[in-house]
Amino acid sequence: MSWKNQLRSDCLPWLLESENPDVRYLALRDLLDLSPEDPKLKSARKSAHKEGPIAVILSNMEKEGYWVRPGPGYNPKYRSTVWSIILLAQLGALASEDQRIEQACKYLLDHMAEGGQFTTSTSGAPSGTVDCLQGNLCGSLMQIGYDDPRLKKAYEWMARTVTGEGIAPLEDKDAQVRYYAYKCGPTFACGVNNSLPCAWGGVKVMLAFGKIPVNQRTPLIRKAIQQGTDFFFSIDPSTAKYPTRDKSGKPSRDWWKFGFPVFYITDLLQLAEAFVSLGYGNDRRLSNTLEVIREKQNERGQWLLEFDYTGKTWLDFGRKKEPNKWVTVRALKVLKAIS
Repeated sequence: MSWKNQLRSDCLPWLLESENPDVRYLALRDLLDLSPEDPKLKSARKSAHKEGPIAVILSNMEKEGYWVRPGPGYNPKYRSTVWSIILLAQLGALASEDQRIEQACKYLLDHMAEGGQFTTSTSGAPSGTVDCLQGNLCGSLMQIGYDDPRLKKAYEWMARTVTGEGIAPLEDKDAQVRYYAYKCGPTFACGVNNSLPCAWGGVKVMLAFGKIPVNQRTPLIRKAIQQGTDFFFSIDPSTAKYPTRDKSGKPSRDWWKFGFPVFYITDLLQLAEAFVSLGYGNDRRLSNTLEVIREKQNERGQWLLEFDYTGKTWLDFGRKKEPNKWVTVRALKVLKAIS
């Protein structure tokens, strides 16, 4: 079935409106299959970097390459270096289009822990590593197109944390490579989630693995992908009944609230984005999740903004419970990939 046949109405003209140059660029790039050298796409890409959200975020960057506060960049949420780079990636920003983006990526990697860990710690200690952060930043740097050998080290650390290969238990304080209080065990185990596997963090990790071309995936990364896939498909993902620290055992309602941007909280749409990118778009185990996505469109073939960060990051991306171009592009990209 063509992805357009899965829509209740054609929303492409709405997405291609000139008032949102970044959305127009993403729609041309991700939905219309234009060549990177197509004049229309090149023009849209340039406009997206010079106008709108990408330009606003870059205008707030310090010349050294950080936002708000120097260092690893986790705090303050959601305007510091970590969040600004994640947001830039989701907006389609490319290092090749603006030297400031390249500078920011270099700055981030310069403040990565020696073992390849991105960290929440202001000191840069690897003990601040956690799946959602590692996955978000590995995937964002790949998406931005920043080529640096240190990124391979970050991916290797992330893959090892999934499989447990070559990593000592967190109790082994003398081990050169070990788990920590947050990243406390294999298969997405997280101290924040009472040492249970954290599906939110796991989605970010799987999404990052999906950014690597199949022929460039090492045996370790392939093993991590398989282990992660076994975890996520151990249940029907549309139920989101993954381990939770909530005493009731009920999954967070945020799983069903599609949003933009997407930071450490995730949604079923991002889970689908991850597994579609890994080649599981037509796997029957994902079918109910894809049906949830289809059913959330309105009569105009648009998706609503249900989770947002209004007033918390550099700019806002629409009103809650109203049709949203950024969320709609996310949903359409998934449906297009499985058609």
